[in-house]
Amino acid sequence: MAKGTHQYIDDPRNQTILININGELFPRSEAKISVFDSGFILGDGVWEGIRLHQGHLAFIAQHMRRLYDGAKALDMDIGISSDELVARIYATCKANGMHDGVHIRLMVTRGEKATPYQDPRVTISAATIVIIAEHKKALGLAQGDGVSLFTTHVRRGYPDVQDPKLNTHSKLNCIFACIQAAKAQADEALMLDPHGFVATCNSTHFFIVRGDEVWTSSGDFCLDGITRRNVINVCKANNVPVYERNFTLADVYGADEAFITGTFAGLTPVSEVDGRKIGVGSHAITKQLERHYVELIEQDHQNNSQLGA
Repeated sequence: MAKGTHQYIDDPRNQTILININGELFPRSEAKISVFDSGFILGDGVWEGIRLHQGHLAFIAQHMRRLYDGAKALDMDIGISSDELVARIYATCKANGMHDGVHIRLMVTRGEKATPYQDPRVTISAATIVIIAEHKKALGLAQGDGVSLFTTHVRRGYPDVQDPKLNTHSKLNCIFACIQAAKAQADEALMLDPHGFVATCNSTHFFIVRGDEVWTSSGDFCLDGITRRNVINVCKANNVPVYERNFTLADVYGADEAFITGTFAGLTPVSEVDGRKIGVGSHAITKQLERHYVELIEQDHQNNSQLGA
């Protein structure tokens, strides 16, 4: 039975975590925001998923750049600097006694409104900043086999409708895709772009391996995921031919390997797409890239430690 690509090992410590709301810590049961908050009323906000690895926020500079770029695109003032926000995340983890195996959801909304209405000019408070850090490790999905994908009819749209490069709270198209995949007993939805080329998945990014080449989408109709970009860079650094290009489902069905990427689980093999088995199940290049990706996390940690992070 498919259960989604973000399965995790339940950790009882999460019942007593402290959640940071606008710089103040609250027990989980008392962490609340206003029903007039822009994020609740309209999905008006930006967010990041971040990993705490050996006491270090992995690729935090990339995450902060994407968050603040998204806020600027939405004409939203986060209200504090990137350095101050990073310090707030570390303080939250420290207050919870966290060091490793932690996933952080950072959410920033436009703030509280005077009345339930979309116009940003009726916002009456500063931005709402919520940091939820949980002890969370990925649970192996279909261990030894990989995950299954189902191609949804829901497309990734043009940027003049809703820019797919923005990591906003408005994810209804991805939720529709996820629902359709779940109804088809698959772990995740594979989404096409308006031209019928493969774009991305509903909550992860998608790669295929053909021969010795790694392909992913052109990136025109998907978020430039942090893990996606780092995997592309890992390929280049290790002389693995990698291409951001248009390709179709026919290329997917005939692939030798496929995998998905995301901040939570890193690289996860794909065993099946639309009922077609992918490759022979060895996932050799996927496993090679996963090793290099873990090395990149360690290198990022070392580089930031040397800078005094």
